[in-house]
Amino acid sequence: MRLELTRSPARRAAGSAAIVIAALVAILMPVTPAHATYGADLPVSITVTSNAGPPLMLAQVTGTVAFDDGNTKFRYSLRLCWGSGSYPRPNLYVSVNGSSTFYPGQTSTSPAPAGCQLSLYHHDGEYTHPSTIANITVYVQGGWFYPGQTYNSRTKSLTYDNPYN
Repeated sequence: MRLELTRSPARRAAGSAAIVIAALVAILMPVTPAHATYGADLPVSITVTSNAGPPLMLAQVTGTVAFDDGNTKFRYSLRLCWGSGSYPRPNLYVSVNGSSTFYPGQTSTSPAPAGCQLSLYHHDGEYTHPSTIANITVYVQGGWFYPGQTYNSRTKSLTYDNPYN
């Protein structure tokens, strides 16, 4: 006895439709771009000291920055400390390509090491620029009063070239 399996025309049409739909979904789904890879962490160490009156450590930034090989992002892990003679809290900012300014947000704090005010401010994250990043410059600015009520400020910086362009 021979058993023959047959499918109804409706069932064959449903199977064909499922194949066509699966093919269309595969064609129309956007292809996710490959994720960029970060290069080596580059060390950041900037100390700003007063240049008038008694010597004061005004601000210190330590940490790392790294560029991605897609040329539009960098990540940062920066620690900002300010000295007991500095007032107000120092500014930390990054210039991208010498024109755009980015202020890294504070992500957390920890107890201050010796020589710093009450807290060590952590700035960790990633920045995406709308065009190619050629370089970034990390700036820290600290201020103090000397003599008397005269306010002074100093800024120091380090520039990092993007190794991928």
